[in-house]
Amino acid sequence: MLSESIILSSWQALLAEGFKSPDALLDYLGISPESAGMSELAHQDFRTKVPKGFADKMKPGDPDDPLLKQVLPVVDETADIGGYTEDPLSEALANPVKGLLHKYHGRVLLTLAEGCAINCRYCFRRHFDYKHNVSGRTGLPAMLEYIRADETIKEVILSGGDPLLLRDELLKETITAIETIETVKILRIHTRMPIVLPERVTPELVSILAHSRLKVVIVVHCNHPRELDHAIAVRVGHLRSQGIHVLNQTVLLRGVNDNPAILCELSESLFEAGILPYYLHMLDKVKGAQHFDLPAEKALLLYQEMRKKLPGYLLPRLVREIPGEVSKIPLGQ
Repeated sequence: MLSESIILSSWQALLAEGFKSPDALLDYLGISPESAGMSELAHQDFRTKVPKGFADKMKPGDPDDPLLKQVLPVVDETADIGGYTEDPLSEALANPVKGLLHKYHGRVLLTLAEGCAINCRYCFRRHFDYKHNVSGRTGLPAMLEYIRADETIKEVILSGGDPLLLRDELLKETITAIETIETVKILRIHTRMPIVLPERVTPELVSILAHSRLKVVIVVHCNHPRELDHAIAVRVGHLRSQGIHVLNQTVLLRGVNDNPAILCELSESLFEAGILPYYLHMLDKVKGAQHFDLPAEKALLLYQEMRKKLPGYLLPRLVREIPGEVSKIPLGQ
């Protein structure tokens, strides 16, 4: 009986209890599919996945809730608009080894998991071919060989699908293997889980990261101040107490956070939770997310308002990623 209780209270169990149907999510919130513009076709193209804890932060009865808009498949996704593609960052051209992307000098990105805890509708990898780019344990030696052969690689990034979907054993095994490469100094983990499923930040996970010889940086992803709460701050505190840096990336989204007051509140709330604002991303032009996009001119105006109200350390860098460039491109700097 004790064993069963432990299993049912685990982060895996909470993940399994999440919403996998837009109809079920809207019914839970008391919102009609028609008023929200829900699209079954968009859901079939990119399946709905929302942890219950994240849904509980949405406002019941409000089809314009900014958290709901991030995860609900809608009719606007099905429009065919030029300039929006399935591979907006041309990652297929930067994929020398299965499971490894090498876009920038000095660092590589490993895709170790096929999915995420939450499916964000604006995700630039919503069409990414994970089945042919996630190889688990069998593909790790080839990735390590590639890294070992290039002494300029100082940083390894674990990114989406969400690397914290991995079981602790596999995550520890991967980190231990990376540690054998002397030239690698930094491990960066990009994850949305501390925000949408903070229960994933377990004592076991913190211990794995704290005992690594690598300098560990966790980059979380939060777009709106209502995503944050005390439970997240507590888990982030556990990470920071072990010397782990926690940064945040936000995507600028029409109808979600395209408001200077909201963006300023987000930076202040992140800092209060122990998270440093890092990047404010222009939307990557991925097919299906065009309705979230904003013109660069409007983004710059929003950013100028943020600059007036925030101290420098709370002002994230406004950037756009352009395929083939040697780094992300700052806007309005």
